[in-house]
Amino acid sequence: MESGLLEHISYAKAYRENRMNGALWVLDHPETFRELLEYVFNDKQDELSHKAAWVMEFVFLKQPSLLYPHFDYYFESISKVKKDQSVRPLANLCEKICLAYYKKRDPQIKEVLSPTHKEQMIETCFDWMITDQKVACQARAMTCLYYLGTEYDWIHPELEQIIERNIPMGSAGYKNRGSKILAKIRKNKL
Repeated sequence: MESGLLEHISYAKAYRENRMNGALWVLDHPETFRELLEYVFNDKQDELSHKAAWVMEFVFLKQPSLLYPHFDYYFESISKVKKDQSVRPLANLCEKICLAYYKKRDPQIKEVLSPTHKEQMIETCFDWMITDQKVACQARAMTCLYYLGTEYDWIHPELEQIIERNIPMGSAGYKNRGSKILAKIRKNKL
């Protein structure tokens, strides 16, 4: 039986309004969230998968707890996504998850984010840092790795090396975020 989700993520234009309408439909039909994730992570990585990723991002921003029961699937799958249009919203969600866990100390997310999820996120974020990704993705990966590095002490030295190596050739956005992350890492060393 068709859930109707496909109709709501198959919009012709990527206008914010279309993405929001898809997200609102999913929020009204939370039982379709897993199906939405399956579209995001489908093997084809086609136009439908990045449209689904954009909708998923909006859903998460409105109601993060919908993703929590699917953390195993989400973190197992994010490293397989390679297209910029899909990677950007996934990186945004990782950053939001890290901020909720480490900075806001959200008890709900602390309960569901496991060491395995963190390890999968670390691997993916380092991959985003060393491959040819857009600045927004790399900036979010830097933030994730900074916070994860407050728990895993080997991360900061590795992250520091990557940022120092790439910052001279980086865009203004990369330089800005990279400088801020380097300052935080160095402050923690004192």
